[in-house]
Amino acid sequence: MRYGLVGTGMMGVEHLNNLAVTPGAVVTAIADPVATSIGWATKALGEKAAGVTQFADSAALAKSGLVDAVIVASPNHTHRDVLTPLFGEGLAILCEKPLATTIEDARWIVEQAEKSDAPFWTAMEYRYMPPAAEFIAEVHGGRIGKLQMLSIREHRFPFLPKVGDWNRFNRNTGGTMVEKCCHFFDLMRLIVQSEAVRVYCSGAMDVNHLDENYGGERPDIIDNSYTTVDFANGVRAMLDLSMFADGAENQEEIAAVGSDARLEVLIPEGAIVYSPRTGFMNPKQVERRIVHTDETALKAGSHHGSTFYEHQRFNAAVRGVGKVEVSARDGLMAVAIGTAAEISAREHRVVTMSELGF
Repeated sequence: MRYGLVGTGMMGVEHLNNLAVTPGAVVTAIADPVATSIGWATKALGEKAAGVTQFADSAALAKSGLVDAVIVASPNHTHRDVLTPLFGEGLAILCEKPLATTIEDARWIVEQAEKSDAPFWTAMEYRYMPPAAEFIAEVHGGRIGKLQMLSIREHRFPFLPKVGDWNRFNRNTGGTMVEKCCHFFDLMRLIVQSEAVRVYCSGAMDVNHLDENYGGERPDIIDNSYTTVDFANGVRAMLDLSMFADGAENQEEIAAVGSDARLEVLIPEGAIVYSPRTGFMNPKQVERRIVHTDETALKAGSHHGSTFYEHQRFNAAVRGVGKVEVSARDGLMAVAIGTAAEISAREHRVVTMSELGF
């Protein structure tokens, strides 16, 4: 299967590294207007770079006839423009998160994707971290009884430098709650199996990037927040984000509490912790085990092997032996919850999803 890649920065290179260990995957074309980024891709491709055609934009790549599927890993605010000529050629597409920086653009992408016969996949790789995938399967399998509460904690490092540091400004990212947290709002929807009805977010930029200056302009992205989301089926979910907690042992911690038990997953430790209810003062019956992640998958990227597993599923969908598991509409809904959280944090109020047309 012939792949093209649009956007050859940090995440684009991670995709190249994972395609290199994906059976039957051949990279035939790359596109990026920035020479430095093309250089990173060429280095990642190694000796295979000689057989890869370089383009300045997605339109030229789309018309080349060299690819069966295209990965879009360009900056968030470019997704609509990058995707436009790709839809016109009926290519299979895997588009990095967030789907877009605005609900309007995300809706447009959904419309185009749903009109196309080719698969469209939103790259929500956190679903495919093996410990997280096992955790989700156990929740859905009823191990904790009826799910009532879900909490997600990501305590991590600050946003990394990008080309031109485009990720320092809300206008380019959609805001931290869209750019970063769309992953977690997607996980919430997947785990809860319902739609959000109201969102409250308290967040600010308190520590990171305070001394940065770009032509007299300071970054404006949230670096810490608490977000609560009420779902239509009565489940409550919470996200605890800190982007100045890079010393934490585990970057992601997810806990689901049901009528019968609590279940946690800790990443990168890979532990799943099961704590059934025991009644007051009775001995605890906690079970703990480690979920294995393949070493090849771990080495191919920085998302606990998830990008590798995501590519296997996408590849199967394009070949017609699997289904699209993360649709454009899934991408839209994650952007919508993130947008509601951004509005809530700025305006210090609860935002209902109906205000945004959902």
